[in-house]
Amino acid sequence: MPHHQIAIIGAGTAGITVAAQLLKKDKKLDVAIIDPSTDHWYQPAWTLVGADTFDMEKTRRDQKDLIPDGAKWIQQRVQSLDPDNNSVSLNNGDVLTYEYLVVAPGIQIDLDGIEGLREAMGKGGVCSNYIDPEYTRETLKNFKGGNAIFTQAATPIKCGGAPQKIMYLAADMFKSMGVDSDTNIVFATPGSVVFGVKEFLPALMNVINRHGITVKFFHKITKIDSVEKKVYFTITATDDSNCIAINEKQSIGEEVTGQATVAIKYDMLHLAPPQSAPDFIKQSPIAHIEGPNTGWANVNIHSMQNPDYPNVFALGDVAALPTAKTGAAVRKQAPVVVDNILKLIAGSKADNQAYQGYSSCPLVTGYGKMVLAEFGYGNKRMSDPLISTFVDTTKEKYSMWLLKKYALPYMYWNLMLKGKA
Repeated sequence: MPHHQIAIIGAGTAGITVAAQLLKKDKKLDVAIIDPSTDHWYQPAWTLVGADTFDMEKTRRDQKDLIPDGAKWIQQRVQSLDPDNNSVSLNNGDVLTYEYLVVAPGIQIDLDGIEGLREAMGKGGVCSNYIDPEYTRETLKNFKGGNAIFTQAATPIKCGGAPQKIMYLAADMFKSMGVDSDTNIVFATPGSVVFGVKEFLPALMNVINRHGITVKFFHKITKIDSVEKKVYFTITATDDSNCIAINEKQSIGEEVTGQATVAIKYDMLHLAPPQSAPDFIKQSPIAHIEGPNTGWANVNIHSMQNPDYPNVFALGDVAALPTAKTGAAVRKQAPVVVDNILKLIAGSKADNQAYQGYSSCPLVTGYGKMVLAEFGYGNKRMSDPLISTFVDTTKEKYSMWLLKKYALPYMYWNLMLKGKA
């Protein structure tokens, strides 16, 4: 039975970063990374791919080139976890044991979470940057007008601002194509606000009003009829004034189909599909078994340590944390995990509780424009002191667009995945 001092599940942003930082601290550590993928994708750029301003191939690297020197790469899929016996079962039948476990498998897309989604996706104008940004690009470039509907998922998702970003870029694209006057852009969200951090909301509302985007609050997508090209929503609530829309237009053709259901015809539909923790996490003892975090990895929200298994840590998208699931969050979580594991190895307590929920959402608001939303637990603004000294990140800035398109990808490949940032 193979045994490793530190086993890391997942060779995505979180897994690679933790492995690289551990081995930079101590190259004698026995670190194994479990992941079957041969490709590694820089998914934050997929918004730009969908908007025809970034090359898809430039978001890909060979996974083998990113595994840190000194780490063993186990190219298998995890079947199950047994933290009571410090073991991981793999899909080839092997059982691996560990002294410390880092759980970072990311998030999975649930195409069966919406009726008709699996059948509709990838054709007939139904697209998603989360799944195939190149088809999003094709859909936008071929759009001739009508209802362009963009939806927000009712589940936790990676990069919660992404559904808005592609919508703002699409609005710019439609204008440049000359079809904007024949287009109704609709943003349907199950939530009650466009963005939860109040300091950044005015800039986003300016963009929405600039393009005349209809925003539908409390709209939870429940069904797609790809034959009739209709998308169905359940109205989950109303606010005190019963106002569930802004910039509402009569011409979008919304039909009331039930006591709390409506249907809207679409000419194109971009989705943030439902997402969840991988099945082997949901079925494991390290997951929450009830409540709003059911199925997600249970951790102390400041130390990333599992409360029931002190030698198990989880970070990244799979962790049940009340903050956005982004690569920027991983950059702040990874050093805490690394420090706590090294403390345990040295015989000390894992008492690093420095993570305060930092996450960042580079909100692209158009070609050449971006608002950099940085925040922590409680939706409290946590802007980088250096950047905010020179730039008001609550306003649309060209400099922030350059950060998104050039600086962040460079930092990701050359610093973060090498344990340097």
